[in-house]
This record gives sequence, C-alpha cells and structure tokens, in this order.
Amino acid sequence: MSDQAPSPAARPPNHLSRLSETVPPQAWFAVSAVFHYLGPAFAVLLFPVVGVLGVAWFRIASAALFFAPLTKPWRTFKNAPPRERALLLALGACLAVMNCSFYLALERLPIALVAAIEFVGTVGIALWGLRTPRNYLAFAVATVGVALLIDVPALLTAQGAALSSDLLGLFWALLNGGLFVPYIILGHKVSEGGASGGVERLGAAMTAAFLCVMPIGFFQALEAFGAPMLVLAGIGVGLCSSVIPYVCDQLAMARLPRASFAFLLALLPASATVIGILVLRQIPNMVDLLGIALVMIGVAVHRPATTGT
Repeated sequence: MSDQAPSPAARPPNHLSRLSETVPPQAWFAVSAVFHYLGPAFAVLLFPVVGVLGVAWFRIASAALFFAPLTKPWRTFKNAPPRERALLLALGACLAVMNCSFYLALERLPIALVAAIEFVGTVGIALWGLRTPRNYLAFAVATVGVALLIDVPALLTAQGAALSSDLLGLFWALLNGGLFVPYIILGHKVSEGGASGGVERLGAAMTAAFLCVMPIGFFQALEAFGAPMLVLAGIGVGLCSSVIPYVCDQLAMARLPRASFAFLLALLPASATVIGILVLRQIPNMVDLLGIALVMIGVAVHRPATTGT
C-alpha cells in the first residue's frame, strides 16, 4: 500500500469545498485575522483566574471536542497512510506547543509585540529559501521594526524582576514565532486535499494537540471546573482561537499558494494592534506604531521561493 496521501482529485468535494470555492480566499483570511487575536485577547482576561496553561488547555480541549463529532478524527487516523499520520501528529504537536508558548508570551508582553515577532518567521523562511537582495532588505526592515517594539535600550537598562520577565516573555514569543513557520508549512500540506479534506485532517491534528497538552495544563484548568461561567468562557476562547481561525485558514490555504498566504500575513500585526487597543486597552505609542509598520512592510516586501508552494 502506498503511503502517499490521496490526491486532491481523489477526495470527493462536499459543502466545505464548495463553500471555499464560492467565497474569495481573502475573505476567509480576513475572518481568520480578526479571530486569530480576538480569542487570545479574551484569554488574557482569564489568566488571573484560570492560569495561563489552564486557558491553553481549555482552548485546545474545547476545539478538539468541537471537531470530534464533525470530523471523526479516529477514522481519519485509522484510514491515513503512515506519512499522512505522521503529518497529523507533527501538526498536532506544533499546535500544542505553539499555543502554550503564545499564551505564556502574552502573559508578559503586549499582544502587538507578540504578533510582530510571530510573523518575522515568515520573513526568515523566505530568506532561507530564496537569498536575494530583496529578501535581505525585507529581513533587515522587519528586524528593525521588532527592535523598536522590544525597546532594546530599555531592555538593556532594566534590572531584576523586570528584566527577567521581559526576557522570559521574549523567549516564549520567539518560540511561538518559530513554530508559526511549521504551522504554515504543515497547514498547507494538510490543505492539499481541498478544503473538506483539510478540515478533516485539522480535526485529527487537534486531537493530537489535545493529547500533547493534557499533562501540561489540565491541573490548572481543573480548578475552574467548579465555576460554570469560567468553563464556558474557556470554551468560548477555544472556539474563537482555534476553531474559527484555523478552519478559515484551511479554507484560504486550499486556494492560495503559500507565497500569497504569507503576503496576507503582513496584515496580522495591525489586526493584533487594533484588538489590543479595543479589548486590552494596550495603547501603542508612536515608536510602537512605527515598529509595527516596519514589520508589516518587511513581511509584505519579501518574496518566497516559488517551488513547493
């Protein structure tokens, strides 16, 4: 038996594939862009009562629970050839660690900064894949933007607890940003069977993510089970953070090449800034806005390699 995944033509289209083809992929991306940070912004409000890793557990567990009856992940794993099964496990592990590190970064840093660092990885992967003067310039511009957002002079003069908190937050933000690159690569591979097949695979990957996060955040989340409103809030975070944006990503990825999807990512630091202002009252100053603009310019200017997209 071949371990190659079925070709897109081998998967019968259903309502999700038809819906993906009816609505422009840029519209799916726009919905994802809003919820990508709206859910985490609400999650920040739960950190003091549920705990950072407890909120991460609720996010992944509620998403896995939502997908289970719709995508039947046990059937997907059973029928998948070995290579596809390894792909699903890798995507699940990536989602689990990425989500946890994202929340650990948000606990210490503004959401706009975490977003900017998250998308520098897309510039870095372009630089690795296609070393051109244009990409070197894009990488330099984005790096300057992140340096402005981090406020390097203030970081160098910080002392004690403030320095430790900033450095730890930056570590988690960099880890999250590093994992965002394999999320895009693996997510595109998952979407190769079309939107419907991509969402089915996403459901299986989310089950794998749940198994990975179970020993990490369950005991923090357990403390919230006595308060129904906190449980509902945790479920809401999961729907807003992992169901809506990831499904919309699959609907967009099914029709957009990787280079085009990476180009649209330039919009996300801006959406994070707006949501940070509206939900968390994190008001950026002029230097922050300049840094965000430079990161967006860097991501938009880079040109990924055309092979494998």
